[in-house]
Amino acid sequence: MGGSLLKWAGGKRQMIPYLMGLIPDSFGTYFEPFFGGGALYFELRRRGLLKKAVLSDTNSDLFNLYNVVMKKPLELCNSLKSLPYGNVKEHYYQARELFNNTGITKEPVLKSALLLYLNRHCFNGLFRVNSEGSFNVPFGRYKNPGMPDTDQILSVNEAFRDTVFRNEDFESAVSDAVEGDLVYFDPPYMPVSGTSHFTDYTSSGFREKDQIRLHRVAKELWDRGVYVIISNSSTDFLKELYKDFNLKEIMANRAINSIAERRGKVTELSITNFSASSIFPLNRT
Repeated sequence: MGGSLLKWAGGKRQMIPYLMGLIPDSFGTYFEPFFGGGALYFELRRRGLLKKAVLSDTNSDLFNLYNVVMKKPLELCNSLKSLPYGNVKEHYYQARELFNNTGITKEPVLKSALLLYLNRHCFNGLFRVNSEGSFNVPFGRYKNPGMPDTDQILSVNEAFRDTVFRNEDFESAVSDAVEGDLVYFDPPYMPVSGTSHFTDYTSSGFREKDQIRLHRVAKELWDRGVYVIISNSSTDFLKELYKDFNLKEIMANRAINSIAERRGKVTELSITNFSASSIFPLNRT
């Protein structure tokens, strides 16, 4: 049932087998801030493992898209079909200019259709904005980029039944998580070098101070008896920050890098407050 409508930089589709191995046998409400493409959510939904879900993201354009998918799926399908843009560079920049026009916010369905078009035609599925909040990813030059069809959009609409979607900061988004709930954090990754900066999916970005705040929130959830899973880059800073958690380095394929030679296998960090052998919890010191 359902599947991601978006090509999402750092998406977790290829990590699903590993992530599913972390999922507790039983849990209450599933929370996923930093929702993005939602690969893990859709897999949990497909397997019938979700009782209730609360999804969230601070990216207002992403929130608008999923809100439209939930409430006006057929209107979105019709809007997509009527877009006058093809796989042409000039068309792409015309669509991007319209998407960044402040007046388009009054037309949420059209803006959602434009987001899907831009996402499928932009460089590497990135969502990046400048300090003024304007989407600024260049044309991707794909030979035949596909677009979501009606069946896919309706399938995602079905997958969102009985699901709450919030346009909130991650801390407030999980504020009502209680013992036995499951929270999956997949934040913008900590840069592994001075040239890695694909974190600006909102105009405010996601900085080191935010990574530190995320750690504090994770500890508070742990104290409340909530299962916590976090994905991030493998850096010395994060290893030290989360030293009281269960850490595991895993290899992942990444196609997102401005330098082609740096794409491929990368080391990521899996962070949990439980271990697979003794599902919950680890002892805090």
